[in-house]
Amino acid sequence: MIYTVTFNPALDYVVKVDHFTLGTVNRTEQEDIYCGGKGLNVSTVLATLGYGNTALGFVAGFTGDEIERRVENLGFRSDFIHVEQGMSRINVKLKSGEETEINGSGPKITKKDVEKLYEKLDCLTKGDVLILSGSIPASLNDDIYERIMEYLDKREIRIVVDATRDLLSNVLYYHPFLIKPNNHELGEMFGVTLKSVDEIIHYGKLLQEKGAENVLVSMAGDGAVLITEKGEVFTMGVPSGTVKNSVGAGDSMVAGFVAGYLENGSYEHALRLGSAAGSATAFSDGLAGKEDIRKLYDELLKEGF
Repeated sequence: MIYTVTFNPALDYVVKVDHFTLGTVNRTEQEDIYCGGKGLNVSTVLATLGYGNTALGFVAGFTGDEIERRVENLGFRSDFIHVEQGMSRINVKLKSGEETEINGSGPKITKKDVEKLYEKLDCLTKGDVLILSGSIPASLNDDIYERIMEYLDKREIRIVVDATRDLLSNVLYYHPFLIKPNNHELGEMFGVTLKSVDEIIHYGKLLQEKGAENVLVSMAGDGAVLITEKGEVFTMGVPSGTVKNSVGAGDSMVAGFVAGYLENGSYEHALRLGSAAGSATAFSDGLAGKEDIRKLYDELLKEGF
């Protein structure tokens, strides 16, 4: 079984405005509403690739009800914890030349709510996959990733962590199956600016020495680097296409990687499928579709990646 955890799910209100101007009335050209939150993005793309999964997390209020309703149509299960205080957030994504985001705060998550999450995690067993991604709400302690991994330690669960800086550094002790910093985040973790693939590989291996099993470093338009638990290093380019959207591209890469690995155990295949999924989302208005992912996968294969 595959599980994702989204601590702060959202409704993403995506609007396109021609020449947005501050201080005046602006009219939208296009409006869409999606389920937001990094874990839900991962769940969606996993389902698109044919991998059923269960989304865990916290929801509240009428927006939480709407998130739960929309998830029913996305092809995966949800088992959310209903929080009493506040409401699930609405994030505004404004597209007008550049992308601007206004993200909501979300509900207040109590200690009792967290205990309910642990109860749901008790069902995970050997061989299951748990994906932890995204930021931590202000109402939670910022060591929640560590506590979850400590709680599940020794159960032989493959845990994927997609987070930044301290959130990522602090979980390495528990040997996550996969971590996915981008090249800038990797540099920030060591206080350096990375200028070459060789430097990325060097510092990626340092994260392995600290405990990570596999390190996947995304480099936006320059592709990705994977350092495997077996000591292999794979690099992957990017397929051709026009970038329309940055929201969810990294989450799509995580989903593609996990799906690829579960398909046949090949890290090279996992990297290629992850890169194809991330690119397909970047080239789309929303999250990638299966046909687009497979098309870009074939393109990367044809180009020798």
